[in-house]
Amino acid sequence: MPYVEVNQVSHYYEWVGTEERTPDSQKPVMVFIHGWAGSARYWESTARALSDHFDCLLYDMRGFGRSTVASNQQEKAKERGYELETFADDLVELLKALGLSRVNLNAHSMGASVAVYFLNRHPNLVEKAILTCNGIFEYDKKAFETFYQFGGYVVAMRPKWLSKIPLVPSLFMARFLSKPIPTAEKVAFLEDFLKADYDTALGTIFTSVSQKATEIMPLEFSQIKVPTLLVSGEFDQITPADLGKNAAELNAKVDYVLVKGTGHFPMLEDPDTYLNYVRDFLGIG
Repeated sequence: MPYVEVNQVSHYYEWVGTEERTPDSQKPVMVFIHGWAGSARYWESTARALSDHFDCLLYDMRGFGRSTVASNQQEKAKERGYELETFADDLVELLKALGLSRVNLNAHSMGASVAVYFLNRHPNLVEKAILTCNGIFEYDKKAFETFYQFGGYVVAMRPKWLSKIPLVPSLFMARFLSKPIPTAEKVAFLEDFLKADYDTALGTIFTSVSQKATEIMPLEFSQIKVPTLLVSGEFDQITPADLGKNAAELNAKVDYVLVKGTGHFPMLEDPDTYLNYVRDFLGIG
C-alpha cells in the first residue's frame, strides 16, 4: 500500500483511474477528502464512476483510516493540534509530495470544512470543488456542550470487536442514512471509526463543532473564489440541508443542489442522482 510522509505522519493514498500518476499525465486530477472518523474507502465507488474523466486521488487524513499516528509521533501531533486548517495544510504538503500543481476537490462532511479552508488559502491549486453535506451552524452553548460530552464518551468507548457483532454496523449507521447502502460499506465505516486515533478523533470534535467554527465558517464560505458545488442530503440529521443552503447563499460562486430522500451519504444512498449533479457541474455530461 502506498504511503507518503506528510508533516511527520505517514499518509495513506491510492489512485483510482491510474496505477500511479506520472509527471507527464494530461488527465485532470480529482482529490477526495473523507469526513470525521472515516477513511477514503467510502469514496471508492464515486471515484470509480468518475475515473474515465479524472485520475482520482483518495487519501486518509492524519489519524484516520490507514494514516495512523505512530506512538513516537503522538506528542508532535498533539503539539500541532487538531484545528481543521492544519488538515488543509497537510493536503498542501501531500500535493507537493505527489507533484500535483492543480486539482479538483470532492470533500464530505468535516472533510468539506477542511476543503473550504484549503480553497481560500490556495485557490490557485483548485480548478473546481464539490462540498458534500456541509454548511454553517449557529452557536448553541448548551447543545454544543451536550455534543462534546456525548462525543467524548463515544470516542472513549470503542471496543474493537464491536464491528463483528451482527446488526451493529447497521445500527451504528442508522442515524447517518435515509436510504439503505451496501452492508460492506456500513462495516467499513464502523471499522474506520473504531480504529481512529483517540486524540485526533476527540480533538476534531472540538474544532469542527465549536463557537469559533460558527463565527469563522460563514466568512470562509463568503470568500470562496473557486467554482463550487454544495450538495446536501434532504434528510441529513448530521448536517441538515438548510445549513448547506444557507452557506451556499453567502456566495455566488457556490451552486447548491439537494439530493432528495437521502441522509448524510447521498453519494452512497442515491449514487445515480448524486453523480448526475456532479457530472453536470463538472461539465462532463
